[in-house]
Amino acid sequence: MRRLLFKIQYDGTAYHGWQVQQNAVTVQEVFQNAVEKVFGERLDVKGCSRTDSGVHANEYYVSLDTDMDIAEKNAVLALNTYLPDDISVIACREVSLDFHPRYSCKYKQYVYKIYNGEIRNPFLKSYALHYKWRLDEELLNREAQAFVGSHDFSGFSSVKCDVEDTVRCVKAARVYRENDMVYFEVEADGFLYNMVRIMVGTLLFINEGKIKAGELPEIIESLDRTRAGKTAPPHGLYLNKVVY
Repeated sequence: MRRLLFKIQYDGTAYHGWQVQQNAVTVQEVFQNAVEKVFGERLDVKGCSRTDSGVHANEYYVSLDTDMDIAEKNAVLALNTYLPDDISVIACREVSLDFHPRYSCKYKQYVYKIYNGEIRNPFLKSYALHYKWRLDEELLNREAQAFVGSHDFSGFSSVKCDVEDTVRCVKAARVYRENDMVYFEVEADGFLYNMVRIMVGTLLFINEGKIKAGELPEIIESLDRTRAGKTAPPHGLYLNKVVY
């Protein structure tokens, strides 16, 4: 038995997230369809993370177990033959049988993209949040440092979140600008449901003066979802890096 680990990328616009759902097309379902054609059976595939509807992945990892003697490069080429244009397999390697793409992960990095031009860009409508009011990226970068460290992020999770342990360790957070694009990057050992999108919405509220500068540590400590900002739309969010 071999365990193969695939590195993939996908445009999440057409999908209801990664995980298989009833009555909704997901990335996992489409990937499994391609796997079935290549490997001759509907193998169980395990992903490194759940992603919401409309969220994208610059780097995502999927594992499967097989007895087939297929070269890693050939597995990449074969899967890409059957996958749609918005999902691509980038690489494949064999890993140990105790490896799990989710639980073996040391940390993940997400990036949220905001197009900060006054006039909307139609080519970015599915790939960045259009926010026409000027963002103070230096202020928001300073404020974002409050996220860094081990905190109970209960107040930055959707009501749908049902995990018992809501403490996460954020390794780094930053906000920076490249012309009209503003980026929020955050690295952590794990993320709660909608956590990054609520972080972004909270920073936008700080930019708008709805939350005062300097209040973020108190909001985090309060564990109160109503004190944090809105949940930013999904289409600006990308799973950017997964480190093992």
